[in-house]
Amino acid sequence: MPTEAIAQFCLQLPGVREDLKWGNNRVFSVAGNKMFAVLDFMGGGLAFKVDSELFLGMVDRPGIRPAPYLARAHWISMAIPVPLSEAELQSLLRRSHQLVVSRLPKLKRVGLLLD
Repeated sequence: MPTEAIAQFCLQLPGVREDLKWGNNRVFSVAGNKMFAVLDFMGGGLAFKVDSELFLGMVDRPGIRPAPYLARAHWISMAIPVPLSEAELQSLLRRSHQLVVSRLPKLKRVGLLLD
């Protein structure tokens, strides 16, 4: 999945905005500043949050590693092109979005949760 397609997918999730931070990292976040995915991470990769139960299994897969500085929060990173199918990547990005949304205060969660 090309970088622009990943960005467009992230931007179509509820309440998402994109910012440039830390040089040229494209940060996708909800509720103003709660990030769930980063493109161009550490010079050209993709990083995002996964369920804690999936973290160890994901980093055992070829081409996927713990995200530097974010691994303790169960973030993984990978180079572009990503070593996942488009459907699996979209599912994981959607889940990353929902993991972050689920930790927001109830008032901020309204309209951001997916079915």
